[in-house]
Amino acid sequence: MATLQDIGVAAGIHLLTALIFLFAFAILRLQPINDRVYFPKWYLKGLRESPRDVSTSVGKFINIDWRIYIKFLNWIPEALKMPESELIEHAGLDSVVYLRIYIVGLKVFVPLMVLAFTILVPVNATSSISDAEKDDVGFSDIDKFSISNVSEGSNRFWAHVLMSCVFTIWTCFVLYKEYEMVESMRICFLEAQHRRPDQFTVLVRNVPADPDESISEHIEHFFRVNHRDHYLTHQSSLRGGSFGSLGVHFWKVVFNANKLSKLVKKKEAYQNWLDYNQNKYVINPKKRPNMKIAVEHERILKDPKAIMPVGFVSFKTRWGAAACAQTQQSKNPTIWLTEWAPEPRDVYWQNLPIPFVELTFRRLVISVSVFSLFILFMIPIGFVQSLATIESIKKNAPFLKNLIELKVVKSFIQGFLPGLAMKLFLLILPSILMTMSKIEGHTSFSEIERKTASKYYYFILIIFFFGSILVGSALQDFDARKELKDLGDSPTIVLKKLGVLVPMRATFFITYIMVDGWSGIAGEILRLIPLIMFHLKNSLLVKTDEDREKAMDPGSVAFAEALPRMQLYFLLGLAYSVATPTILPFIVLYFGFGYFIFRHQVINVYEQKYESAAAFWPDVHYRIIISLLISQLLLLGLLTAKNAKDSAPILIILPFLTIWFHKYCQNRFEPAFSRYPLEEAMAKDTLERATEPGLDLKQYLANAYVHPMFKDDDELDECEKELLSWRENDYKVLTKRTNTPIDTTASTSTTFLIER
Repeated sequence: MATLQDIGVAAGIHLLTALIFLFAFAILRLQPINDRVYFPKWYLKGLRESPRDVSTSVGKFINIDWRIYIKFLNWIPEALKMPESELIEHAGLDSVVYLRIYIVGLKVFVPLMVLAFTILVPVNATSSISDAEKDDVGFSDIDKFSISNVSEGSNRFWAHVLMSCVFTIWTCFVLYKEYEMVESMRICFLEAQHRRPDQFTVLVRNVPADPDESISEHIEHFFRVNHRDHYLTHQSSLRGGSFGSLGVHFWKVVFNANKLSKLVKKKEAYQNWLDYNQNKYVINPKKRPNMKIAVEHERILKDPKAIMPVGFVSFKTRWGAAACAQTQQSKNPTIWLTEWAPEPRDVYWQNLPIPFVELTFRRLVISVSVFSLFILFMIPIGFVQSLATIESIKKNAPFLKNLIELKVVKSFIQGFLPGLAMKLFLLILPSILMTMSKIEGHTSFSEIERKTASKYYYFILIIFFFGSILVGSALQDFDARKELKDLGDSPTIVLKKLGVLVPMRATFFITYIMVDGWSGIAGEILRLIPLIMFHLKNSLLVKTDEDREKAMDPGSVAFAEALPRMQLYFLLGLAYSVATPTILPFIVLYFGFGYFIFRHQVINVYEQKYESAAAFWPDVHYRIIISLLISQLLLLGLLTAKNAKDSAPILIILPFLTIWFHKYCQNRFEPAFSRYPLEEAMAKDTLERATEPGLDLKQYLANAYVHPMFKDDDELDECEKELLSWRENDYKVLTKRTNTPIDTTASTSTTFLIER
């Protein structure tokens, strides 16, 4: 078990590493040759010009102005200058609320740290336990400041119970105020938001087949009948064909263009080479990389099987879209399924072709697969932790025995290696879980990231947190196995044993915090891999300005990985705040450090792929509540094991009060994150009609949800113009239905006509 000296050595190493990263970043960001790596967001917005364009020959690569190096740390105050309102406009609400989670961490844990070091640490440090008790728990010098140093049945446990109540009240207060603030920010953001296609559009899935109508005709007919006063149009990707004798192409239904997407991605990889070597491809057109694309494009247009029973239906008003998205459309709840359409850049087109019936099967398979993955990961986690101990190294590499007995080497291994080994091991997991979430069939990138974040969080909770406690404790020198053998007896036994084991693993989690939360965060701002890749691409592959823009690779906040990562620190801070308060300074430093680093990245680097208006916040709140409940139950188990018969029962009420608090917040605030009030929709529609009476909404929405693979299709553009022009006049839609419930006029044939 790591000692205070081991932790001190590891802290010194990681702080030094972080400072080296920050110093390197401060120097590298000043060099003109690196400007596009460290300020890509401003280039993408067109608000920054390369200093290489106005510099001398040497100045194009290295900043030779010595005065600029005097202010090389200016990036820190500059990262804090932009006010939050301006930051929302600059980077979006998702990024701002993500940064606010770091502030929540500071609001929660700074007061907890002050109280814990003022009250709990002196209470623990001035107590003592017998040598037999020390042997039972594998006592180390860091445990002198933890609850492990308080003897069984002591009245000092009242201090821990009181602090647990105070910590719970304070955490709930901070969460309530932040939920209230984020809800207000979301409402204001949506109210102030400029007109967007998704405000008027609903995604319709599982459109039932009709023998007399095409998918496009069936969608139009259904919504003209059931939403006659609000339906405007529907469209997404392409459908080739003609309409009557007018010969007008209808681009109104969703196509399964997954194969075409792959071909287009392959084309994009060669597109700039094509521009660069245009003459060669003109001479030998068979080498052009878009030949297969044209064939696949034509196949999709002619293949009726490529048409999916899915549509993006747009309405004349936000009110009409809100009413449709939030109500059941048919007495059969499995057809005509409606939901708010994601914003166009958020649509995950590859999953739209998945039939509704298949979705249930996919999600069942993925649930089983995730469970199996969790079980499978327990084996390597145990293996990694077994290798990262002094005893295992002596056993597996006896020739290193003399070396690792040196104090500095021993401190390095015990204070650094376990956290580093676990960090490296977890690197591959998010990409695996992201793939699983995509297979589940979700239709937007934001939803895929939220589902991935959920899986990753439960992996961290069950496998990383509890698994590390159980496996790691069993591998200690002391006989912790006796604490594990009774885990299957009853829930009470489980709670008591886990409560005893948790303080034993505090040093392991402290080492992990330093690896991931100190060095890892500092490495984020250095952007070493994007820096290397940019210069490689710039030297070997960049031929055009478009190439150079793509080579910048600004990245984005990876919510699927970043949110569970932050929630782990809430879990560790709350779980150990009473039992081992010495972990709190490491937690506080992580949140403070992360806020500075990521605020700079959000302002200067990251370019988000979508905007969900902080739709992830209810999940963040819920998982912090889970962490709070776990901390209460673990403390209850620990005090029960410590025979604190008088004080421990008081803790029983805390989980019930916490659950009640969560339910209250859920009912009070969560509707704003899942539903759009009709009152707000009507108010915004009324304002828009008054300020923009001549708005042509139909034209605005014309190509909003066209499949990206067809966005640049010249034929599409021309046909859409023709279609829009034709729609300006009154016209009729043919339908073979004879039981349509709205007014009709008979034609000379048996076909009925529906007036538009």
